[in-house]
Amino acid sequence: MTNHVHLLVSAPRAEAPGEMMKALGQRYVQYINRTYRRSGTLWEGRYRSCPTQSDRYLLACQRYIELNPVRAGMVVHPADYPWSSYRANAQGESGTFVVPHEVFETLGPNALERQAAYRELFRHNLDPGIVDEIRRATNGNFALGTALFGAQVAPTLGRRAQPGKAGRPRRAPPPEPQIVV
Repeated sequence: MTNHVHLLVSAPRAEAPGEMMKALGQRYVQYINRTYRRSGTLWEGRYRSCPTQSDRYLLACQRYIELNPVRAGMVVHPADYPWSSYRANAQGESGTFVVPHEVFETLGPNALERQAAYRELFRHNLDPGIVDEIRRATNGNFALGTALFGAQVAPTLGRRAQPGKAGRPRRAPPPEPQIVV
């Protein structure tokens, strides 16, 4: 059985999520290995991530993450999943480590109205196209957003932020012979 943990993280630096995951992975693995008297790694491969264009995709990503246990058939409603942020976002549950994003704050002028607006988002299914887009970006470590957003974050990441064209690059045509007279 494969377990997935989904986090939506806003970070001050591009490297911060990777550093956080490294530290978390090291500490958690040590704890599990000590507690259960085992050795070795717990996870296969590295974590996957995608920079996300906040204003356009943040709430879709929150819904995607909070609906994962529902899609997996683990619960009927996202509020039923004990590790979900849904109860903090939609019901105002306190004592969680969830910090509302500024995009979430635009849902209403006060906490009660934001929670009601957030619950309203769950009355409708996520568009299958956005689910595929989120998965494609996450699995490929690509930017989730417009082409312009991808072009803007690529220099910060120091790598390509959008999928390349399929297949091998075309060969450059041979140079034209030059006639010297």
